[in-house]
Amino acid sequence: MPAHGRPRAYAHLVLRITDARTGELVEAAPARRGLTRVQAHTHGSDPADLRVLLVADLLVRALELGGTPVWALLTGERQQGELRAAGAALGVRPFEDGRDTGTGLGEAQVLHVVGEGGAAPDGVRVLVGPVHWEAPGPPGDADPAVLRLALLAHPRGTPLRIGTAALGDAGDTLAHWRRAVAAWARRPSRPIPDRVRADLRTAWEDDLDTGGVLRVLRAVGTDPDTPDGARFETYAYADRLLGLELTRDLGSPA
Repeated sequence: MPAHGRPRAYAHLVLRITDARTGELVEAAPARRGLTRVQAHTHGSDPADLRVLLVADLLVRALELGGTPVWALLTGERQQGELRAAGAALGVRPFEDGRDTGTGLGEAQVLHVVGEGGAAPDGVRVLVGPVHWEAPGPPGDADPAVLRLALLAHPRGTPLRIGTAALGDAGDTLAHWRRAVAAWARRPSRPIPDRVRADLRTAWEDDLDTGGVLRVLRAVGTDPDTPDGARFETYAYADRLLGLELTRDLGSPA
């Protein structure tokens, strides 16, 4: 949340998320758009903790896109500084320290984002699967958005092993999309087609299906009937959720 009591808001969106306690889909935002607390629970700063923080960031973005005020908190047992730094590199926006929140701000909904074997707090639990690096380990000085894309391509509850092949594919896709977005930006602007906007919203409203959002982008990128200006607007809109800096290369030489 930008500041206590002053959350951002956007057009209405109804997001449903699976509660790991019951296996049922529940509405992630209260019916009257009251404050929703998204609280990430971590143990340290390993890849699984980073994935928990990333999923919490996606939840915050999706809720804000739907007009829900959000209070984002991180409750970690140790190594919060290292985790926050890794999260910032991955495009995760700042989370407040969950240890210093007192009684809260009267939130109407609480979403706890947890890893396997982690915290079991009361309220809706959003479970995140473990992730491990394959040798030789995580990318060193590579674009962190490549790792973010590799993680977003899979359902959040699926255990993952991220290796050089997955990072290579994600890097190629990201580079291609950024070049394409920069080229499309030079064309006359066109609105996002209604069917495309509906497909994007359906994907991320349905249990935060980022893989579905990526599939919509791939389809739009190759659809001969979609004007370039509409492609640009579609990718820029979806990136408000994905956080991949798809418009980073605007203005670069063709």
